[in-house]
Amino acid sequence: MARRTMAAVLAVVAGAALGVTAPSQAAQAAAPGDKDVTAVMFEWKFDSVAKACTDSLGPAGYGYVQVSPPQEHIQGSQWWTSYQPVSYRIAGRLGDRAAFKNMIDTCHAAGVEVVADTVINHMAAGNGVGTGGSSYTKYGYPGIYSDADFHGCRQPIGNYQDRYDVQNCELVRLSDLDTGSDHVRGRIAAYMNDLLSLGVDGFRVDAVKHMAADDLAAVKSRLTDPNAYWKQEAIHGAGEAVSPSEYLGNGDVQEFRYGRALKQVFTGGDKLAYLKNFGEGWGFMPSGQSAVFVDNHDTERGGDTLNYKDGAAYTLASVFMLAWPYGSPDVHSGYAFSDHDAGPPNGGQVSACYSDGWKCQHDWPEIRSMVAFRNVTRGQGVTHWWDNGANAIAFGRGDKGFVAVNHEGGSLTRTFQSSLASGTYCDVQSGKPVTVDSAGRFTATLGPDTALALHAGARDCDGSGTPVTAGASFGVEATTVWGENIYVTGDQSALGGWNTGAAPKLDPAAYPVWKLDVDLPAGTTFAYKYIRKDASGNVTWESGANRTATVPADGRVTLNDVWRN
Repeated sequence: MARRTMAAVLAVVAGAALGVTAPSQAAQAAAPGDKDVTAVMFEWKFDSVAKACTDSLGPAGYGYVQVSPPQEHIQGSQWWTSYQPVSYRIAGRLGDRAAFKNMIDTCHAAGVEVVADTVINHMAAGNGVGTGGSSYTKYGYPGIYSDADFHGCRQPIGNYQDRYDVQNCELVRLSDLDTGSDHVRGRIAAYMNDLLSLGVDGFRVDAVKHMAADDLAAVKSRLTDPNAYWKQEAIHGAGEAVSPSEYLGNGDVQEFRYGRALKQVFTGGDKLAYLKNFGEGWGFMPSGQSAVFVDNHDTERGGDTLNYKDGAAYTLASVFMLAWPYGSPDVHSGYAFSDHDAGPPNGGQVSACYSDGWKCQHDWPEIRSMVAFRNVTRGQGVTHWWDNGANAIAFGRGDKGFVAVNHEGGSLTRTFQSSLASGTYCDVQSGKPVTVDSAGRFTATLGPDTALALHAGARDCDGSGTPVTAGASFGVEATTVWGENIYVTGDQSALGGWNTGAAPKLDPAAYPVWKLDVDLPAGTTFAYKYIRKDASGNVTWESGANRTATVPADGRVTLNDVWRN
């Protein structure tokens, strides 16, 4: 949703403290079916999404891409302006109707279905002119709605323990549509049918707990495709009058407790060992109807889940989510922020990942490689669970996959038992080969805050489904202040040829360790050095002589460096 009242925020926080239930049967895999991982391209322009579908989402195996609301909205640079519609024209800052249609066609050609974030609970607050030139006043949206189409409670929601208040009053003073009205239902359905006519495959429906479930069912019944995918945003709040489970009859519901619990576990409030029965065993909604995430655009800013700033904890939680058979996962892909309200860099245009603040979590190697893992292991239950009683865990997915996560401060060496067939597999996390014996056993060492993942679709490290190519995996421990970034340059064109202006930037997801994979020819010996750039572009070189390394004949050379002052 756009922004929440303090009462709503407090309700979310109140629901965040999750205890661990008594052990029960481990989570079961959903029935086999289509690819179920969604890349949520938050505030990406449609033409940038189209390129990502071709370049990364399709090849990685994502089943869906979710785009931010396409309808005309209020003007302003803040991200939440996208959630204040003024008409149902496709005329927002992310692209016009032609760009939206081209994006859908391009993503479909790449094998990726499209979900549109859809705002139907309310219209904008205030008066003005929208991003597409439409004039509006509060309760007056020419050609769509007039005063009579809105609820009579013309004040902000004040009590989330009162159903009437939640579903009839105004979410942060946004004009609250009377979705019980036949006219309103018809207008909403017409908008959604228009999106379907352009090829949209489903909807993420915003702020559903502010609408009665029966009202949404009535809208859905009017769609040209009533079976179009529905994913409903219903934030769980302890003791609230409206429960997310009320909406399960209409489609999937986002299980907000899932992301909150992962933050509790991966930041040390609980132990990874407790994840053995994660999902319904923790009191969550049914797996087959739950949409899950490590973070989304609201929670990464509100602090009730992990976000990209949490480094290894965030990455490992994402690996676990994609490996664990509960719910349908969303991988959030947004941009760096320090200001809660800050809108997308360059108005949503993504020229390149890891530049201009774009985080591109969907393409982080540790996360991207797990999409194929999930697709290959779909339909397989959890087998051979192991934990050390603390923060190292491992489990299989039938005879199709095996994953281990070490969130301890030291290395872990162990012989693991799996149900994998004997042979060589590629660990898609490290790109290193792993040999499984005839009994399904293998021995591996995991460094601190790393994972291992084997699956039947990655049998060797130069085969399909693996992230491995020849080159270098740079990693340097370097502290920075706000506005500074770390780059690497060297005597290869891929490293900028010693030109600091062309040097590739390393990603700070695991801060203070900065990482980047760079493709280089096998067998190449190269020189390199790290540099620091501040917000003004001023360059500081690390001290000492040039570093050197050699790319192996197969795979990447892994570099674990420390910035030299």
